[in-house]
Amino acid sequence: VQLQASGGGLVQAGGSLRLSCTASGRTFSRYAAGWFRQSPGKEREFVAAITSKGGSTYYTDSVKGRFTISRDNAKNTVWLHMNSLKPEDTAVYYCAAGLIHVYDNLNEYNYWGQGTLVTVSS
Repeated sequence: VQLQASGGGLVQAGGSLRLSCTASGRTFSRYAAGWFRQSPGKEREFVAAITSKGGSTYYTDSVKGRFTISRDNAKNTVWLHMNSLKPEDTAVYYCAAGLIHVYDNLNEYNYWGQGTLVTVSS
C-alpha cells in the first residue's frame, strides 16, 4: 500500500483545513488508518485513527472536539478534518495504515505517507 497525503497549508488560528490521504492498492479496506504529526525538535505523535471499516475512531486529547477522522474505502481515502486550529497544531502531518491493535502506537503502522505541512499562524 502506498499513501499520498495532501491538503496542508497556511491557516490563521481558528481556521480549518482538511487533510486527505489517498491509498493505492485494493487492500486498503483491510487496514486501520491513522494520522500522526511531528513538530521541529519533537517526536512524532499520534493524532487520530480509524478502524478498517470506519466503525471506531480514536483521538489524542488535545484534538478531541476539533478534529474528525473519516474514510471512504470505495475511494481509498482517509480524511482529517481540522477545525479551530491553534498555533500548537503546526506540524508535518503523516498518514499511516496497518493492521493495528494499539492505535496510538506508531510502531504498529506498516505504511506511511510522505507528510504534509500544516502551519497555523497566531
